[in-house]
Amino acid sequence: MSTTNVDTGTFENRVRLKELRVQHRDLDVAIAELVRNPYADQLRVSRLKKQKLLLKDMISKLESQLIPDLNA
Repeated sequence: MSTTNVDTGTFENRVRLKELRVQHRDLDVAIAELVRNPYADQLRVSRLKKQKLLLKDMISKLESQLIPDLNA
């Protein structure tokens, strides 16, 4: 029987949070580049912005899960 004091769920959430933040930042760069082009596909820009908002919501949810409860 193997027991550890490591909370793998927390570790996985932190890794996932880092991945989501990278994706969010990448989308931010892509959107900024598209917006600079006057002939950019506005539908694509809109979809990328929606995807960015979804990532932001996912990041917020994970961050709130990582904050310890202070019900003491």
